[in-house]
Amino acid sequence: MSEASTLHVVSTPIGNLADFSKRGKQTLARVDLIACEDTRRTQKLLSHFDIHTPKESYHGDSSAKKREDIIDTLKAGKEVALVTDAGTPAVSDPGMRLVKRAHEEGIEVVSVPGPSAVTAALSVAGLKGHAFTFLGYAPRKNRKDFMQEIKELPRTSVFFGSPHRVTKTLSVLADTLEVNCTVAVCRELTKQFESIVRGTPNKVQEHFENNPDKVKGEFVIIVGM
Repeated sequence: MSEASTLHVVSTPIGNLADFSKRGKQTLARVDLIACEDTRRTQKLLSHFDIHTPKESYHGDSSAKKREDIIDTLKAGKEVALVTDAGTPAVSDPGMRLVKRAHEEGIEVVSVPGPSAVTAALSVAGLKGHAFTFLGYAPRKNRKDFMQEIKELPRTSVFFGSPHRVTKTLSVLADTLEVNCTVAVCRELTKQFESIVRGTPNKVQEHFENNPDKVKGEFVIIVGM
């Protein structure tokens, strides 16, 4: 068996393809295999940059066997890149389990950093970012408990919102939080219809209730206490 190779954790654009780093493109072009969340979405990225590296799906429903197959590929001396649909892998993303297994097997893991919806949103929200808590996706159920947790945190909170549930999420947020806190809803960051709505919980909720055509795309919600 060859000496184990390297797992490259590669960040990809969250919307604007011009944000893809030179190193990221070079890495995807030279590795032996790309493990990706959705092969169809990754293929669009690869086609745009004329990259022809073989790819294999690896997502939240992938079996433990699929994960071990990728680990075996690395152990055989092959270079593997891990990407998610958009942004940085393994952050609120199933890629974490593959990274964990690579470490357990003594396989080198390197970061190829780049776009991240979390830090992009924080940079434009105008809220304290020196200390924050990232909470992943807002839950489908128990939203009130989730918002109560945010209310009790002594620092800025960041979480993702689904377009199918964001109106309800903002409604529960407005019912739970203090009226004097500030909420920033960042939508479609780096894309054509990027927008930032900032204000009190009630003001932000009313904006999206009155503009249902804006309840589309990817959302990052930031709460400053």
